[in-house]
Amino acid sequence: MRAVIAVVSALLVATLAACGLSPAGSGTGTGSRIGTGGDGDREHRSHAVSTPTPPAAGSSSAAAERGTASPQPTAEPTACPHGELLPAVEIPAVHADPVHIPEAVIGGERIPAATIPGVDIPAQRVPAQCTEIKPAPGGCLGAASIPPVTIPAVEIPAVEIPGVNAGGIEIDPVRAEAVRAEAVRAEGVSAPEVCQAEPKGGGFVPYVIRPYIIRPYIIRHFVIRPFLIRPYTCNDRRECIPAVEVPAVEVPAVEVRAVEIRAAELKAYEAGESEVLEGEDTIAFSLDADVLFDFDSAAVKPAAAAELRRIARQIARKAAPDATIRIDGHTDSQGEDAYNLTLSRDRAQAVLDWLTTRGGLDRSRLEATGYGEGRPVRPNATEEGRAKNRRVVISTAT
Repeated sequence: MRAVIAVVSALLVATLAACGLSPAGSGTGTGSRIGTGGDGDREHRSHAVSTPTPPAAGSSSAAAERGTASPQPTAEPTACPHGELLPAVEIPAVHADPVHIPEAVIGGERIPAATIPGVDIPAQRVPAQCTEIKPAPGGCLGAASIPPVTIPAVEIPAVEIPGVNAGGIEIDPVRAEAVRAEAVRAEGVSAPEVCQAEPKGGGFVPYVIRPYIIRPYIIRHFVIRPFLIRPYTCNDRRECIPAVEVPAVEVPAVEVRAVEIRAAELKAYEAGESEVLEGEDTIAFSLDADVLFDFDSAAVKPAAAAELRRIARQIARKAAPDATIRIDGHTDSQGEDAYNLTLSRDRAQAVLDWLTTRGGLDRSRLEATGYGEGRPVRPNATEEGRAKNRRVVISTAT
């Protein structure tokens, strides 16, 4: 019995070797494993032979092993948090079938068959892009930019219908040269950040403007390789060769629209004791509490009237219709948290009352909030920092 098993085993090994495979667990050969389950079962069922092949010297995998692989293309944006999404422009592929010229015999001479290659121009793409207006601090307009863009070149290859010189028929080759549309590029454009400069001690702050910028419309014009024909021709023995036609090939024009970022302006204003923080759609006035109130008090000082009246005029002129006007009170970290929170609320409410009773603003549009010491703008470790943190901020959308 053992002899029979040995013979069968030998036959099995010989059969597997002839197929380029090795028995499971033999540790030899490079074929698929048999009966190991999982991926090994799939390999066995497909009779795949897995022979590792070293990467070619110029391949990307070889380059990766050497640490010189080219970087992968950057993913195209799908949203632009600080600008406009410029959608991709898809340029379709162009295809033309080959033209086959059958063999012919003229005057006993054989004119071999020929094939005029077709045309296959792959699809092209102008990637999606983002314009950008960078975030900027109050009193500034952020830098704006539109990236460059390129429509790639395209070429339709040359084509030739071969001539004939046999059996009394002479026809010159018919040829159309390659036609090409060069790449078209529009350079990027930008405008720098611009900021208002407030004079020391107050006064008139002039307007600033970030100018309009535009990346112009560009077009890659259509190109066409014309229709070609080698005419039907006969000799004096009435032996004829058929006409051969190669259809025209056209690549349509490609357009990339113009892109613009409109000019933006921060209007002039009269500066006083408050710090003005103006963005593209908001304006805020930050007043030191020491300007408005005596120590530990929530009663507006008479000396603050001129500054509050000036702010009320600015708010009335610049606020968007029906926009809420916020008055936020803040303190430093000296004292108990609960006390500071109450003091900040009382101070914010006192300024709201002043702006409605003496500043001419509509009370229904005003909202007072106290934050106590919870939102410092400077470290509370120094007296200068604490003074900046004791403040009331009046803000609105413009």
